[in-house]
Amino acid sequence: MSEVQAEITESTLQSRDGTDQYLTFMLAGEEYGLEILKVQEIKGWSSVTPMPNMPDFILGVINLRGTVVPIIDLRKRFSMESIPYSQTTVVIVVKVVDEAGEVRTMGIVVDGVSEVHNVARDDLKPAPEFGGTLGTDSIKGLVTQDERMLIILDIDHLMNNGVLDQLEQAED
Repeated sequence: MSEVQAEITESTLQSRDGTDQYLTFMLAGEEYGLEILKVQEIKGWSSVTPMPNMPDFILGVINLRGTVVPIIDLRKRFSMESIPYSQTTVVIVVKVVDEAGEVRTMGIVVDGVSEVHNVARDDLKPAPEFGGTLGTDSIKGLVTQDERMLIILDIDHLMNNGVLDQLEQAED
């Protein structure tokens, strides 16, 4: 992709009028979102190759057109009740920037994808401190859309905090 194509794509997906686009997905009845520019693709659930000595939320890896992609179950990562995977279960393949600035491809398993929302940056409110397994550092903010509360995740922080270090230990 040329610089011009990348600029056109980015400018159409992330507008310059103070709004950003987020792909939203369902997890245990709640709607979450992540920046659309972080999403590489969405694919249906298929089995993974398990990796030994990994926490239960790292399901394993898949081969995606020659790239080994770790798959993370967000329900397990957030200590939510597990449910059987169904026809609506999908893997959102995302590009994550690690602490060294390198881009890594990862997949997150969610209950289902909802839609893409345009969110005004001014409408994004900080998350209150509640403690628990999902620290507010991994939440970019909260926003109300169509009378529903969306939890906007900071996918880079979420994956850098406890996921990438586990994967790096397995690679060593």
